[in-house]
Amino acid sequence: MGLGYLQLGESTPALSGGEAQRLRLTSHLGHTQRGTLFVFDEPSVGLHPLDVQVLLQVFQRLIDQGATVLAIEHDLDMIANADYLFDMGPEGGAFGGKLVASGTPTQVAAGNGQTAKFLNQHLQHFTH
Repeated sequence: MGLGYLQLGESTPALSGGEAQRLRLTSHLGHTQRGTLFVFDEPSVGLHPLDVQVLLQVFQRLIDQGATVLAIEHDLDMIANADYLFDMGPEGGAFGGKLVASGTPTQVAAGNGQTAKFLNQHLQHFTH
């Protein structure tokens, strides 16, 4: 989960938003999550790529326990491992907020938007 550096007994106000989010997530593991929706805002921010893989495994455990996981993400490893994507854009802020593409990562990568271009390169890199 990318929290191995924390000290037991460390004050929780000292945790970043992402650290606190991941720490709370661990308390839900091992319980049936049928009908539970987890919403995460960029949970991979600041994580080492190996810790992103651990986070993906944790998300899969939640899904296997019946939960739905919704994550707002920019990390291509996270995006490539999603079951379904909603690509919002075409830009950020006032120039975004519209649905640009949706579908599986492979379907979105086949499009012609910015996300499609980078996701396609990422998927090709890991399949060849």
